[in-house]
Amino acid sequence: MPKSDKFAIGVDLGGTNVKVGIVSQEGKIVKKLSLETFANVGPDEVIAQIKKGVGEILIGNKLKIRGIGIGSPGIVTPKKGTVENPPNFPGWNKINIGKILYKEFKINIHVENDANAAAIGEMIFGAGKKLDSFIMVTLGTGVGGGIIFKGKLFRGENSAAGEIGHMSVDLNGPKCNCGSFGCVEAYVGNHYLVKRIKNELTEHRESKIWEMLKNDLNLLTPLVIDQAANAGDQYAQSVVKNMGLYLGAALASVANALDIGTFIIGGGVAGFGKPLFDSIQQTMVSRVLTPLRKRIKVLPAKLKNDAGIKGASALVFYKS
Repeated sequence: MPKSDKFAIGVDLGGTNVKVGIVSQEGKIVKKLSLETFANVGPDEVIAQIKKGVGEILIGNKLKIRGIGIGSPGIVTPKKGTVENPPNFPGWNKINIGKILYKEFKINIHVENDANAAAIGEMIFGAGKKLDSFIMVTLGTGVGGGIIFKGKLFRGENSAAGEIGHMSVDLNGPKCNCGSFGCVEAYVGNHYLVKRIKNELTEHRESKIWEMLKNDLNLLTPLVIDQAANAGDQYAQSVVKNMGLYLGAALASVANALDIGTFIIGGGVAGFGKPLFDSIQQTMVSRVLTPLRKRIKVLPAKLKNDAGIKGASALVFYKS
């Protein structure tokens, strides 16, 4: 049991899973669980899953909970606790999730964009502890971003800063769930990636992926692509390299616009590891302004799968 007397509940709301944990102020997870989000069913079911997760993790709890932090995709207004139009969440317009959950649990609620929460988590507990400024990039169902500048989270005028996943890298590219076209998320987000690879595999019968899936493309996941790439499959390796090209091109634009050279990459898709990171770094260096090239650093997140939970819990303790 952690020695701290200060604890928070962190809720990581993802397009696939809701992860909930009790975390100490030092960043130690005491207890955690994961539930399916049911995002496609609609916002009422998503909120029901959040309530269920928080309720279950509080069963038998004797620790003093100082608050509940929620990291959610979409445009978040922290002071109001509202979440607006999160991508990959059909039927969700603008909902005051903070008010709903406070009414349910009577515990202070802190709501923030999920990538911003992950950035705060890395700043306080992870790879950003010794950094003055950095960009956090989260790769999963979607692609999110959080901007830390001089030790503070930069939210922008409408708390919508950092939506890196919705930077267009191809004016005529595929349609993204946000409504635009050619967003970087539409190339490297989990669902988009799997869908595209399923279509492309019909032209790559030599790929080891077919054997690994026993010819059942319904079993395809990013993990299978990663395993095939590590086994030397040339097509899978090209997929990983191309992901780095799209991400690197978008992040180079971010570096040029903000004059920040350090990028921390986290989330499930970041599990592609060194080949992906090398491709991102090489692409960025080839595309940023010359004075920035020596300053570009692409680092793996330290909090890994717990980044969302720890970052959300940090909202309770973080003073913006």
